[in-house]
Amino acid sequence: MGEPRYSRRSLIAAIGVIIATAAGGATYVSSPSDATEQQIATADRVRGTSAAEPTVRFERVYSAARRREVNLAFYLPTGVNPRGLPMSILLHGLHGDARHANAGNLAGVLTSAVAKGSVPAFGFVAVDGGDNYWHENIPGDDPMAMLLDEVPQWLRERGYGEPFAVTGVSMGGFGSLLYARRRAERGDPIAAAAAISPGLITTWPEMAKRRAFKNEAEWASLDPLRHLKSTGSTALGVWIGDRDRFIEGTRRFIRDVRPEVGTVKAGGHDDGFYRKVTPDVVRFLAKYAKRAV
Repeated sequence: MGEPRYSRRSLIAAIGVIIATAAGGATYVSSPSDATEQQIATADRVRGTSAAEPTVRFERVYSAARRREVNLAFYLPTGVNPRGLPMSILLHGLHGDARHANAGNLAGVLTSAVAKGSVPAFGFVAVDGGDNYWHENIPGDDPMAMLLDEVPQWLRERGYGEPFAVTGVSMGGFGSLLYARRRAERGDPIAAAAAISPGLITTWPEMAKRRAFKNEAEWASLDPLRHLKSTGSTALGVWIGDRDRFIEGTRRFIRDVRPEVGTVKAGGHDDGFYRKVTPDVVRFLAKYAKRAV
């Protein structure tokens, strides 16, 4: 057909950017250069990739707050100018990372909705946060400081807009509520926080298994269930499955806080459930993306 053909192995070896994911198809880019973008576009045509699929860019950056290099991932609606694009921080779950933060194919759902014109454009930015529930459990490794101080700088340097929201899954759902609290405490609240299957555990023996807090007192000082009004004016959305292991704490949170969206649907703590709710999550966030433009 006149076009060069690329196997997945040769693409990874040559440019290290195309992978297949169970969370939905995507275009992966590790460099914003025109040459790399063209290579990706050509490979997409060979694979028959839909133009409605998201664009995902990976980078490695040094986080002073975490004292290490971390993956930085941008999940963007394809075909949209990223300059000044409003961004939601996207927080992964336990044992996760930025490269696998696209739970429930959030980025694909967003891209399709933007292409249809049903929501305004925005993007997601994810970063490696470790396994310590997005706080400084280990001295010198502070993922929350990274989110608060470094992520906005990384976005500005790349021409994206400021974070208007936070979205998190499981441990990241806990982290999203903690991030919203910290932003409110700084007098700079985010517009919206979306917590999907948040890890709201109700007993210390269960939380202690995760070794993410020094002791029960530290956990209590950060637990969203003990600080119900701490997120201030931030609009909250919470989604959970009725068979999720965190259903008890999340039902309590929904009952006591009365978030703007508090949804319990049939399902467990897995990607099958996430895919049920991500269209609603995107619609919820999109209302507040309009205000950030």
